[in-house]
Amino acid sequence: MADYNPRIKEIEDELKKTKYNKKTQYAIGLMKAKLAMLKDKEQARAGKKSLHQGYAVKKSGDATVILIGFPSSGKSTLLNALTNAQSEVAAYEFTTLNVVPGMMEYKGAKIQVLDVPGILSGAASGKGRGREVLSVMMSADFVIMLIDVNRTEALEAIKKEINDAHLRLNQVKPDVKIKKTMRGGIRIGKTVPLPELNDETIKAIMMEFKLNNADVLIRSPLTADQFIDVVEGNKRYLPGVIVMNKIDISDPTITTSDTKENKEKLAKLAKEYHVDICISADKKINLPALKDMIFDRMNFIRIYCKEVNKKADLDEPMILRKGNTLRTMCEKLHKDFVMNFRFAKVWGKSVKYEGQKVVKLDHFLADGDVVELHIG
Repeated sequence: MADYNPRIKEIEDELKKTKYNKKTQYAIGLMKAKLAMLKDKEQARAGKKSLHQGYAVKKSGDATVILIGFPSSGKSTLLNALTNAQSEVAAYEFTTLNVVPGMMEYKGAKIQVLDVPGILSGAASGKGRGREVLSVMMSADFVIMLIDVNRTEALEAIKKEINDAHLRLNQVKPDVKIKKTMRGGIRIGKTVPLPELNDETIKAIMMEFKLNNADVLIRSPLTADQFIDVVEGNKRYLPGVIVMNKIDISDPTITTSDTKENKEKLAKLAKEYHVDICISADKKINLPALKDMIFDRMNFIRIYCKEVNKKADLDEPMILRKGNTLRTMCEKLHKDFVMNFRFAKVWGKSVKYEGQKVVKLDHFLADGDVVELHIG
């Protein structure tokens, strides 16, 4: 970015050379808070478009998955292999110029998969179409970070862009409550030990964000970075996977021929970059395993509806998520079902015996349950 604030680089450089310990915890926390503030200002200044604006994509299906990667990493090929979409594929970069949607049907779930233009370093700051691409993630439910087996160094750059775009992958939102008050300074309550974050650092971070009076309650372990995320309050938490593609392509560094040496090279590379799964979208290697991984990590469960005095429909499951209840099911079926709910008969793992009568809407459902609703 042409008008990039030099102070940002100064702080980043200082953080790199500052070793973390108890004595430097306060200074590091304060520098990270200043850095977050400066980056927010730069992003706001970057242009009229914000991170929450971009390509218009109509969501459909039970969930939306977005393919994120550098140009020519094989996103279009993977989209075509997973779905019935026809995204243009070529041997040169920047083939995908718009968002191309496809629908992956798996285990009864309809999962929308979006192929977006490849991102570049500096995407979150506005380089190329990066801001538009990253904005699509704000409405996605799952992210596939795709890297080329021969360009694995791109992964760290992709992670940085995603992080700078206010997205947190495979992280649980910290259980922190901040309540602003009129006076009294900053009062901190904790139910867990915080070895990486003392009260002094917490207060310094909050005061950097002009929060001088507040009650803070922390119920989960967290770092200074995570606490800053909570204070800013503009982060999106999404599940995702790291996928290494093109493992079928031979080159002097890595091949997938059945030799012990090459298998060891691939395994070492996957371990080094914390890759979740290695695939070839072109040769359809490991695609069933990838589909399984997407389904499982999205915490899908299949619920089968049964009408009174009829057999359950085992062909078309209703897709819910782990932790969903009878209330969730009723809300998804019809807006009046919650108000008119009488009871349900349930067969499956969530009950003690088959056909158990359940009268509470907060009953948690399990994968494979058969449910007969009684509405009146």
